[in-house]
Amino acid sequence: MLGNPETKLLNIVNRIGDNGHSLRVNPRLIALSTLIVLQATSATFFVGDVFADYLAIGMDPHTSYEALAVVALVLGVLFGAVEMRRTMSRRIRAESSLKMAQRTFSAMIEERFSAWSLTAAEAEVALLTLKGFDTNEVAVFRNTANGTVRAQLTGIYAKSGLHNRGQFVSSFIDDLLESPIHTKTSAGLP
Repeated sequence: MLGNPETKLLNIVNRIGDNGHSLRVNPRLIALSTLIVLQATSATFFVGDVFADYLAIGMDPHTSYEALAVVALVLGVLFGAVEMRRTMSRRIRAESSLKMAQRTFSAMIEERFSAWSLTAAEAEVALLTLKGFDTNEVAVFRNTANGTVRAQLTGIYAKSGLHNRGQFVSSFIDDLLESPIHTKTSAGLP
């Protein structure tokens, strides 16, 4: 049953923070790749030119200067390619870490909602509230009255032992922090 409330909630939970980010092609990456290919093509041409000059006139100052410029160009191409590869690897690792964090956060949300015994409607309202929608926006999104959403939020707060939206949202944020926040005085600073 694709339209049941549990499936709808699961789909919303799975989309938390997704915003369509994936390992898609970056226009900047395409531009850098094109530049490296052009530089490599130029380097190949100039290597041939230096070789032809060397065969024709030997190693005179002009040929030596061109040879030095070709070495610099080849090194630039190699450096650019290595740095682009490193950048791509970092991006892939960062996106992978983000996906893992999103899955972990989604699982934490599901566990909390289950522990609080939220109904499917309450879970959907709670999730939308957690995502930052206000009462009016939740009502419009769910096609319900504002009063219904407020009543559902009251039920959510009662089941969770929290008293308001701020406490509700911060209870999830607190679990994401690895260590407690220390004020300057508690950390021994003036």
